Amino acid sequence: MLKRWLPWKFLVKRAARAYGVIDPLTLMAQLRHFSQPSEIQEPIELLRAGIVFHARGLVNTRAIQHNLDWVWPFWVEKQFNPADVSFIPRAFSFSHVNLTHRNWTAVGQPDTPLYPIIDPRGLVTPNYDGWSIDFWLIIENDRRLLPSKLKDVKQSWQFSPELTVETSCFKDSLELTSRVWMECVEGQPRLCMEVSGSAPEKGHLVVSVRPYNPEGVQFVEQIVYRRKGQVLTVNDTEQLEFQETPQQVLFSTYERGDVLHRIGETDSGTAVTCEVGMATAAVLFPVEAGKQSRIRMHMNLAAELEQRSPRGCVPSATWDRTLSGIARLKVPDERICFLYDAAVRTMVLLSAEHLVPGPYTYKRFWFRDACLMMHALLCLGFVDRSARIIETFPKRQKRSGYFRSQEGEWDSNGQVLWIFERFLKLTGRSLPDHWKSSLWKGADWITRKRVDQDADVPHAGLLPPGFSAEHFGPNDYYYWDDLWGVAGLRAAADMARRAGDEGRAADYASMADDFAEAIWRSINQIPLQRSQGAIPASPYRRLDAGAIGALVADYPLQLLDPEDDRIRKTAEFMMQNCLHTGAFFQDMIHSGLNPYLTLAIAQTLLRGGDMRFSDLVLRVAEIASPTGQWPEAVHPFTGGGCMGDGQHGWAAAEWIMMMRNMFVREEQDALIVGSGIFPEWLKAPEDLSFGPTLTDWGPVTVKILKQGNDLLLEVQGQWRDQPPRLLARVPGFNPAEVDSSGAPLSLVPEPS
Repeated sequence: MLKRWLPWKFLVKRAARAYGVIDPLTLMAQLRHFSQPSEIQEPIELLRAGIVFHARGLVNTRAIQHNLDWVWPFWVEKQFNPADVSFIPRAFSFSHVNLTHRNWTAVGQPDTPLYPIIDPRGLVTPNYDGWSIDFWLIIENDRRLLPSKLKDVKQSWQFSPELTVETSCFKDSLELTSRVWMECVEGQPRLCMEVSGSAPEKGHLVVSVRPYNPEGVQFVEQIVYRRKGQVLTVNDTEQLEFQETPQQVLFSTYERGDVLHRIGETDSGTAVTCEVGMATAAVLFPVEAGKQSRIRMHMNLAAELEQRSPRGCVPSATWDRTLSGIARLKVPDERICFLYDAAVRTMVLLSAEHLVPGPYTYKRFWFRDACLMMHALLCLGFVDRSARIIETFPKRQKRSGYFRSQEGEWDSNGQVLWIFERFLKLTGRSLPDHWKSSLWKGADWITRKRVDQDADVPHAGLLPPGFSAEHFGPNDYYYWDDLWGVAGLRAAADMARRAGDEGRAADYASMADDFAEAIWRSINQIPLQRSQGAIPASPYRRLDAGAIGALVADYPLQLLDPEDDRIRKTAEFMMQNCLHTGAFFQDMIHSGLNPYLTLAIAQTLLRGGDMRFSDLVLRVAEIASPTGQWPEAVHPFTGGGCMGDGQHGWAAAEWIMMMRNMFVREEQDALIVGSGIFPEWLKAPEDLSFGPTLTDWGPVTVKILKQGNDLLLEVQGQWRDQPPRLLARVPGFNPAEVDSSGAPLSLVPEPS
């Protein structure tokens, strides 16, 4: 009430004039002219995340550039180095943040929602957004192996017996290797680290506590070492326990500088307190000349789990048990197979509790990412895991029926309805009664949310202008939102029909048709010189990178036929105008090569029978990290992440769906088999296979068997009812129909 009566706008303007600064109200009003008027200008959730992100960036501006003699994380060593391609001038940068090497890899257990991350040089961040641990090798003649300063290292993500990140560093004759994994001991999560090193002269393996992580500074105010038990306690709560006895423990404060520069001093100590929050410690273990030394340490993460998860500690299944029976890929390309196996494990990690699209920056729930990631989980065969997660969706729904990810985005209701229907189709389950109220409310919300369809404007009947979390641009009437809305209504109609509610099914089908008619009417009104026969991001936009959102009508929604001319022209525009070094370059916000959107184009090309899809698939494989991960966007020069999480779950999901659809995909009342098989795979002596993957008719395994010079295509299905038509479309071979009984089909080459 007080805000309503106070002339606050007048006061703000007057204060701005008095202090000679720009009037923020006038500026904001002018900025909003670049977008369509919207009920929500900027989602508060994104504003909050941005404030936190750049608050750290402001701390970075104070801490880093004045102390470049410290050992900093890999991204700082690159981004602040004027001799490196990653260098970014800082004079007018509001904050200093990681824009060139947003890469990391998580370790963990299948049912434990904790994600310790390791950066490209082996820096370990045990707890979410916490301080880190670095490993060094320092020899007596002051020779140093500091991983973050090395140009090259060897890093891998190993799958057995636990998910393990191994980082090996070499410099001259110095060698340093770290291995990091998480295990459960008596039901308690424990992060384990093992470091080994060797050198021709004697020296020290160093374990150092660092007041930063891959995003920047993370304050460390106190470090205490207790000789009994060989425990290092950080900030009073987090304990690092060593199995071997250190030779020396050194500490330093911000005022004294990095503890690196104290190595060699004899003055030790047992504790340090730093008011600035930049305390560092170095725990030294002896290395004998010419011999390999090894040290082991661990951190109990039970307290972190209790803090981060309402479930607390729950028993976790082993990796072998969790992955038993899920879809497997076998092709004669080790890199492709490794990326698939890595993507599967990323999906399992990120679905330990809720479905989150990343272990760090994106460790939060959004319906959009969750729905698309769940589709991949389902196709892999993780039915129980998906059921547990999807059961939580109605609890997140607003009373209005809105499935809100963040206020001002209108795509989520369509996505939620779509994934509920896909869940029922892929599993063959009937619609539970306790879902119905939530689903019908969600469908009704879509119809209520549409703007007046009788208005004489290009956006008549569409959803309101929304903030584009897919980064299509400023607030606008995005067809992405509308196409998801149509798919959601059609999914609701199908689910109502399954439940025997024919009246409701007819209503939702009619609503979907009416909505679709409004969309195509709007698209058809766009002047040809703007649309070029394709589909822009909105009725008020020219063709640009944001038009990729329209491809959702093709994949995954299949709202249009594969031959639809508008989709074909949109995909062709992407191929001709929006690729950089062979991958989709998202100009909006991301300003990087986008793996999952590149694969979206590849899916449309695959569905349309365009073999150029394979070039996109191979390019996405090339830009994956050595540990098999993709950030949300990749810097075109550094090859490192420049946007979002360094281990992006949506990208992993799209890689899984790409591999699956290359072997088998639904098309109306049929399964298309083998349409994405690379010709070079068929020339190798090894058999090919994928499965069992869930389909609309039951689990399916596809095999291509080599028998001498013959190729046999075999489809093994566990059909729930009448099997679908199985249409073989292997490139280079005659189209044919496969026997649904499992009898092999001999592939006949097309005439040359």
